[in-house]
Amino acid sequence: MLSNKLFYRLGVLVLSVFALLMTGCEKLIVLNSKGPIGQEETTLIYMSIGAMLIVIVPVFVMTYLFVKRYRDSNNNADYQPNWVHSTKVELVIWLVPFLIVAFLSYLVWVKTYELDPYKPIASDHKPLNIEVISMDWNWLFIYPDYNIAMVNELVIPEKVPLSFRLTSATVMTSFFIPQLGSQMYAMAGMQTKLHLLADETGTYEGHNIEFSGEGYDTMHFEVIAKTMQDFEEWMNEVKEKNNQLDLAAYKHLSQPSTNYPITIFSPVEPGLFNHVMQSFVGWMGDNQNMKHMGMDKMNTMKKGN
Repeated sequence: MLSNKLFYRLGVLVLSVFALLMTGCEKLIVLNSKGPIGQEETTLIYMSIGAMLIVIVPVFVMTYLFVKRYRDSNNNADYQPNWVHSTKVELVIWLVPFLIVAFLSYLVWVKTYELDPYKPIASDHKPLNIEVISMDWNWLFIYPDYNIAMVNELVIPEKVPLSFRLTSATVMTSFFIPQLGSQMYAMAGMQTKLHLLADETGTYEGHNIEFSGEGYDTMHFEVIAKTMQDFEEWMNEVKEKNNQLDLAAYKHLSQPSTNYPITIFSPVEPGLFNHVMQSFVGWMGDNQNMKHMGMDKMNTMKKGN
């Protein structure tokens, strides 16, 4: 009777955890991949879970079997009070975890290279260059080849590689489109890169997944993937807009705010991305010079003593 109650409670616990996880499946968009990078990462997640279940599933099964066999009311079980060692048990205890760790290590070694975010995606199409500037707390996307920019919305063509350059006009943020794949940090005074591709048209969610202050929870954007023809037509339409993004307009745009309305700019100040990035490089250079000056002064004082 005791074993049945224990098994029942164990089953309820397992089913409850499973049901709790399933209630959030609609939000697990990272597993609903729409690009080659995302699909590879989804496969990697499933393979890792499968490897870990090699331990978890037998533990639940053996827990039930041990409780059933060695319960106090089972008089048919062998009583071995002097049992202290089993080579077979020791082999399983050490060999199985070793094989799992070896398998996961292999995945890390191989996939780290294959899914390198700096590695261009092979395609017959020319990559679309996009410059990303994160602000407090909005996203600015610049299409340097088309001389336009957008705030808080990204329009891309399907089946065309996307070559991102990222930087930050403020604190560090994290650029992430879950259904397309890898996330990448955007940092002030630095440039990072990311390569993605959308296999089909649709609307995807984009997020900042790095806590970056008061407006962090609203720093999201939509990614709209169009056919190449629709993308070119859209691009020709927006290029006719006379809403220039010069340095003065950018200064106003970069002021801390949340939920900035989706806005299209054309034309765009040449080299705006580099201007934003290099403005921090100069600041860090001045600090470094001051640091060296302070150290030189201290060394001079020591020599004088």
